[in-house]
Amino acid sequence: MSNDTLQIRRIGIDTYHENVAYLNRECAIYRAEGFQALSKIKVCANGAKVLAVLNVVDDSSIVLPGELGLSEQAFNQLNIAEKALVTVEHAEAPESMDAVRRKINGERLSQEDFDSITKDIVDTRYSKMEMAAFLVATGQNNLDRDELLYLTRAMLESGERMNWHEALVADKHCIGGIPGNRTSMLVVPIVAAHGMLIPKTSSRAITSPAGTADTMEVLAEVNLQPEHLHDIVRQYRGCLAWGGTAKLAPVDDLLISVERPLGIDSQGQMVASILSKKLAAGSSHLLIDIPVGPTAKVRYMRQALALRKLFEFVGDRLNLHLEVMITDGRQPIGLGIGPVLEARDIMKVLENNPDAPFDLRQKSLQLAGRIIEFDPDVRGGQGYAIARDILDSGRAMAKMNDLIQAQGAKPIDLTPGTLCHEVLSEQDGVVTHIDNFQMAKIARIAGAPMDKKAGVDLLKKLGDKVHEGEPIYRIHAEFPADFKFAQKLAVGDSGYTIGNEEHILKPLVPFY
Repeated sequence: MSNDTLQIRRIGIDTYHENVAYLNRECAIYRAEGFQALSKIKVCANGAKVLAVLNVVDDSSIVLPGELGLSEQAFNQLNIAEKALVTVEHAEAPESMDAVRRKINGERLSQEDFDSITKDIVDTRYSKMEMAAFLVATGQNNLDRDELLYLTRAMLESGERMNWHEALVADKHCIGGIPGNRTSMLVVPIVAAHGMLIPKTSSRAITSPAGTADTMEVLAEVNLQPEHLHDIVRQYRGCLAWGGTAKLAPVDDLLISVERPLGIDSQGQMVASILSKKLAAGSSHLLIDIPVGPTAKVRYMRQALALRKLFEFVGDRLNLHLEVMITDGRQPIGLGIGPVLEARDIMKVLENNPDAPFDLRQKSLQLAGRIIEFDPDVRGGQGYAIARDILDSGRAMAKMNDLIQAQGAKPIDLTPGTLCHEVLSEQDGVVTHIDNFQMAKIARIAGAPMDKKAGVDLLKKLGDKVHEGEPIYRIHAEFPADFKFAQKLAVGDSGYTIGNEEHILKPLVPFY
């Protein structure tokens, strides 16, 4: 081994969307080059290269002085064998950081600026600290609508795009914040049974108790390779899959890896994230669901209307037929919060079970009906009736079974976690308020979505009468530690308010 090369050592650390390299403090190259911890280095081998953030190690059991350790992400990206020889050198700072600094100082950025920034992020030239600076600089109301368009377009062009070779490719997206709101798993089979193309690629939960992919994974495989996904969609007119394998707008995934831990969730970034992903997935017609409620992401009608205008402005200029539905976000949708409990609700609706959650059924029919009205052969106002007939006739259930089998059916067990705690009402009255955020937090602390059977099973909804000592919901968990923490959280704040009927907050929108 020459004096200017190092042996690769695979360090089994998942650094989540960030390349990290490890050098021993006694390494001759480290000392000669004057590297510093958290600086960026370039690692080269056989024509391949990766940029990585440097960590300095004092423990030789982790990495020896003649070795360069790489995190899992960096090792996989470099794609060479362990112990192969590499060279390291200082990495040049990304030129586009000048644009970020200009934005921090209040300047307006151009399309070229956003193109340069997103390219450097995808090429891993940005550390997470630098991405955080970009997110803060463009967060809140720091992007005008033209800059938002530029950012969306740049994110769209950062990865691959699907082309379904059809004039009408439908999709839907909810901006989130409402537990149990698993309408996509009903909308997709209804719309696909109507004959429209609706390839639904969904995310996994990051801070919520379940995403569509987490819940669908209870029933079927969701990690589908693009070729397999295409075959399923061609044959069955739809899918319910995880979108992570398709490399759609990859800069969005990198930015999300920084946004979530920091709790950054600006409207501009959200619009760009959603629309870039949907356009990359080949959508031509998109329905956006914006729930409004006191503990939803959007709490006031004026916010919802402003957000709708942003979606419509960007969608129109990117040739996306886009409609927005503002819906009731006062409480969770359905009864279950967590993958297995939500899958149970979905199957009850599809089976036309009389115990199926009425609000989940009705909201799904409203959304599916609006999407069906994208069909030029369907007159406005007819969509809901068509959707209802498809569901009532069993055609939606048959389509869901087709998708489950095609994606890879799993042994279905819809029984929740065996550790169970009932939360009781402390007084007589009616349910006047349910805190979406608190209910989601309890379900997540209980183990959802990692533990599929964990979550919260709601026994009472807004307006329901309760008596002192009567159960209002059940907490389910699979592991004692999670169970204990969730119980403690519910004791501190149950998430429910019991009072008089006149105190029930009226819905801001007349929906279902």
